[in-house]
Amino acid sequence: MADPSDYNGLEIAVIGLACRFPGADNREQFWNNLKDGLESVTVFTDEELRREGVTAEFLSNENYVKAGAVLDRFEYFDERFFGYSPKDALVMDPQVRLFHEVAWESLEDAGYVPDTYPGLIGVFAGASSNYNWNARVYSYEGEHRDAFSEIQLSNKDFLASRISYKFNLKGPSMTITTACSTSLTAIHTACRSLLSGECDMAIAGGSSILIPHRSGYLYQEGHFLSKDGHIRAFDEQASGILFGNGTGAVVLKPLENALADKDHIWAVIKGSAVNNDGNRKAGYMAPSVEGQREVIESALQVSEVGPDSISYIETHGTGTQLGDTIEFTALQKVFHTRQSPCILGSVKNNIGHLDAASGVAGFMKAVLALKHRQIPPMVNFAKSNPLLEMEKYPFAINTKLLDWPLSPYPLRAGVSSFGVGG
Repeated sequence: MADPSDYNGLEIAVIGLACRFPGADNREQFWNNLKDGLESVTVFTDEELRREGVTAEFLSNENYVKAGAVLDRFEYFDERFFGYSPKDALVMDPQVRLFHEVAWESLEDAGYVPDTYPGLIGVFAGASSNYNWNARVYSYEGEHRDAFSEIQLSNKDFLASRISYKFNLKGPSMTITTACSTSLTAIHTACRSLLSGECDMAIAGGSSILIPHRSGYLYQEGHFLSKDGHIRAFDEQASGILFGNGTGAVVLKPLENALADKDHIWAVIKGSAVNNDGNRKAGYMAPSVEGQREVIESALQVSEVGPDSISYIETHGTGTQLGDTIEFTALQKVFHTRQSPCILGSVKNNIGHLDAASGVAGFMKAVLALKHRQIPPMVNFAKSNPLLEMEKYPFAINTKLLDWPLSPYPLRAGVSSFGVGG
């Protein structure tokens, strides 16, 4: 960590991590996959797709992409450990089930048991809309139904408060929804709550599980989905996104308190910022150069650090032509005065776009990279998109595992996440 003289009293320590991401049941597997440059995308057989209900019409369509970034054993859940009946667990949204597990594991990683912790623990998290799961639950016609309880169990909006109830946590409990930026916004909101004294420790993160789970999608020219089932952020062959599945949680505490309590500190959050584009863009779903530039500059200002001190940026990096171009333009407006290259990366190339969980996935990648002092290679990257003119600006993308470059500054990384709607 940096010299304590660099601290301004607003720093937040990351003291616990837990995740389920494609190809990784825990943070150790996740890091190993990242540093080894693995892409955790599965190509499905026709038989697998038929079992998920994919019709012969889709299977024979040459534009149907038979790929996805899936989780092993996502349907398993130890309901007794968390005090649920088998019936309740069956109805509960898988996103909520898995977040129970990573929230608990993140507390274990931090070394805390809720029942014995004397302070207030807050929960800040969000999940993706899960229309197919809700349709299954609401269409069930079994006997002795309790429709009100089923709605609560299957509704992702009760995610945070259900964790607080089951873990007996008495700090603020907020379900956050900002589309693709949900989980990073949850981390930002948790930091604000800690700094204001609303809670002493916080769990923050997000969850996104697609139902049906092992199925592909229909590629359409001009839309945002990848043509071949791969995300290639900032690459000349980028054709769009591939949705993935995952859930992640981090435990946060004010740095001063974490040091006093002798917690294991994974990384330190110097500052964060959030904003909205307003109408400064082509349409509601489009990103904005100025909106992204402003929020990055605000984060640097709050953190009291300059662009020169950031040596790695975990970008939003969706692999869409419009999204990559706008994000890169915003970055070069902020970092154009750098004297040495800043390295860019995107975890989406490895595990797909995790929607509500994508922010926490990128955040964890940055934290683990800082901890190990290594920057994982960017998979699916061969040549930069010529529209970016990357060679004119102080940025670089590594395709091999890289020891973190030395500089006059402490090791520092930025993490971006941008949601539909601004």
